[in-house]
Amino acid sequence: MTRTLANIAFASTAALALSACAQPAEEDAEAVVSATETMTAASFGCIRDLTQVDRFFVGNLDGNLEETVAVASSEDGGVFPVGSVVQLVPGEAMVKRANGFNADTKDWEFFEFDVSSEGTSIRNRGHVDVVNRFDGNCLECHAKAAEQFDMICSTDHGCDPIPINDAMIRALQKTDPRCGAPLELTAEESEGLAALMAATGGA
Repeated sequence: MTRTLANIAFASTAALALSACAQPAEEDAEAVVSATETMTAASFGCIRDLTQVDRFFVGNLDGNLEETVAVASSEDGGVFPVGSVVQLVPGEAMVKRANGFNADTKDWEFFEFDVSSEGTSIRNRGHVDVVNRFDGNCLECHAKAAEQFDMICSTDHGCDPIPINDAMIRALQKTDPRCGAPLELTAEESEGLAALMAATGGA
C-alpha cells in the first residue's frame, strides 16, 4: 500500500512538473509567431485591403483590428495597440511595435516602400533615421503630433503640412499597383497625380 501511494504521489508530482514546464513553452511559441515581430515586405499589400478611417487606411498585423480602428476613429486619440499599421499612401507605413522597441518613436517603426504589380519591397525601415521621398524625416514630422494622438499626424493634430494635397493622396491610394486595376480618377486627382509624378521623377 505504501509503495502504491508513493508511486501515485510521484506520478502526480511529475505530471504537475511537466504541466508547469509546458505552459511557458506554449507562451513562448505564441510570442515567436507574432506577425508584428516577424513581418517582411510580404506583410504589406494593397493599401485598399486595409480599413479606411478618414484619409488613412489602418490594419493590425496581429489581428487586433477592432482596437486599432477604435483608436484611429477617436476624436480624443489614444494609444494604438501593438501590430497597428497606419498608411496614408502606398509607399509609406507606420507599424506599432512592442513596448520598449524605441522610446523616441513611442514604439512606432517607420517604413518606406517601393511598390509594383509584383508586390512590395522595403526601401528603408527603422525609427529615428527614416527619410521619405521628399527628404522629410518621419520622426521629426510625427513627433509634432499632439500627445494624445500617439504620433499620428492629421490636418489638426499639430504636425507640419505635408507637401501633397488631398487629391494627390486619393490618386495614390486609387492607383496602388498591388491592388490590380486602378480605380477611376477624377480630373482633379489625375492632374494631381501627374504633378506629383513630375515632382518626384515618377518615384
